[in-house]
Amino acid sequence: MSIRNEVARRRTFAIISHPDAGKTTLTEKLLLYAGAIHIAGSVKARKASRHATSDWMEIEKQRGISVASSVMQMEYRDCVINLLDTPGHQDFSEDTYRVLTAVDAALMVIDAANGVEAQTLRLLEVCRARNTPIVTFINKMDREVQEPLDLIDEIERTLGMATVPFTWPVGMGHGFKGVCDLRNCSMRVFKPGADRVDDNAEVIAQFDEPQLQQRFGGDLAAALQEIELIQGASPAFDHPAFLDGRQTPVFFGSAINNFGVREILDALVDLAPPPETRTAIQRAVKPEENKFSGVVFKIQANMNLAHRDRIAFVRVCSGHFKRGMNLKVARNGKDIRTSTVVSFLSQRRDIVEEAYPGDIIGIPNHGTLQLGDTLTEGEVLQFTGLPFFAPEIFRTVEVADPLRSKQLKLGLTQLGEEGAIQVFRPHLGNLLLLGAVGLLQFEVVAHRLQHEYGVAARITSAKYQLARWVTSDDPRELQRFIDANAHRIAYDAVDAPTFLASFGGELSVAQENWPAVHFHKLREHAGLVFQSHLGG
Repeated sequence: MSIRNEVARRRTFAIISHPDAGKTTLTEKLLLYAGAIHIAGSVKARKASRHATSDWMEIEKQRGISVASSVMQMEYRDCVINLLDTPGHQDFSEDTYRVLTAVDAALMVIDAANGVEAQTLRLLEVCRARNTPIVTFINKMDREVQEPLDLIDEIERTLGMATVPFTWPVGMGHGFKGVCDLRNCSMRVFKPGADRVDDNAEVIAQFDEPQLQQRFGGDLAAALQEIELIQGASPAFDHPAFLDGRQTPVFFGSAINNFGVREILDALVDLAPPPETRTAIQRAVKPEENKFSGVVFKIQANMNLAHRDRIAFVRVCSGHFKRGMNLKVARNGKDIRTSTVVSFLSQRRDIVEEAYPGDIIGIPNHGTLQLGDTLTEGEVLQFTGLPFFAPEIFRTVEVADPLRSKQLKLGLTQLGEEGAIQVFRPHLGNLLLLGAVGLLQFEVVAHRLQHEYGVAARITSAKYQLARWVTSDDPRELQRFIDANAHRIAYDAVDAPTFLASFGGELSVAQENWPAVHFHKLREHAGLVFQSHLGG
């Protein structure tokens, strides 16, 4: 099959939501319906014998939350679906932002009781900035929730995009009867589900037949009135507007009961775009090109504790990957071995013989690859858009047992490379500094240091409250700035110089006194492309 045909079969999307909206549960059910797993994992019950396939870290199993993005590949209706489950917790938003650069569409999960929540809104802003197409799933209709019309209105007002309901609920909570499919006027009757696929769902060909009123009573009558209202007020579905991120198709259901899941899979296959042209600094790269290119958007240490490995997650951007082919790191020209490249079903791995644009492949390495690296067959390319955000919280870290100092350094180096935390080496002194967007990141790092590296670490408050990466068009001026502010300078995982301040006034004074030095909130990748337009 040609590269063009393989590209047309690919769908690569991320699931995004606020914590507890049911995202990881829906991920399990999508895997279930695609035949990738046979029994859905239990996400919430901490003592359950099964855990969600996408939650593989020990801390995730203990707390029932997702703290790392997971990658899963499956086939459905002759399409290859690459599904990325992201952390919902805002403290891990950096990982989520980077994952969103690797996908072509997003599935937004909304808790029908809570509506659009803060973290959903933050992630949607990233999607909107990239014009990422969004499919919306309103979950938990089997509970007492907000009125569907109110939810639709809130989505439109809050997210600033038109909604086009593809299904509509009949009742809610204990009175939830099912959903009406607005495109073919059928009704799928709700039945509480189990952890296996039920292909014997009752589907009624016409939801407006008079005899159904007797069976479903006032709930159906109310739903039909709402459908009439919504069809009069909502625009017709416009596929180009959806692809441009201006319209979102909306589905209702209950993921935990397997209800509405198949409709979501079908929508992703029918509506979501295949891989498209991606931008590099040097040129635009089309997916159907013959030469391979890919970008590292995530690094995960210790997916297999027995091997102490590091896996670089690579989004294939163009060409045809074949096992054993010679690839180069565009940043430094180093060769990469590809004989043990893997694909994923979360923690489970399979050796990859071949892959195409849109696929996510894992390359085991020992620190050769960094976040943002571009891999090619020799051409020098650097894909853009992989963000690193200036930390907002800082902690110092030291080892409880001095004999474990080497393990501490190793652990922090690897966790820093994967972006779980930002590790800074002070220009003066030896005490390592940790920077994060959220407090929970420090808790996860302490847990992982203990369980993956055998290091009991003391993490204590630091005097700094903000950081800015610094550059200058004049290298001598930058060096003078570093020398004059040595007590506030540190270097990150790629040795980018960083200015640390205890309060905003210190930053303002530095900016005023050093006009030739640029202060950045965002670092793009190891190639040190900065975007200062986000503010100083």
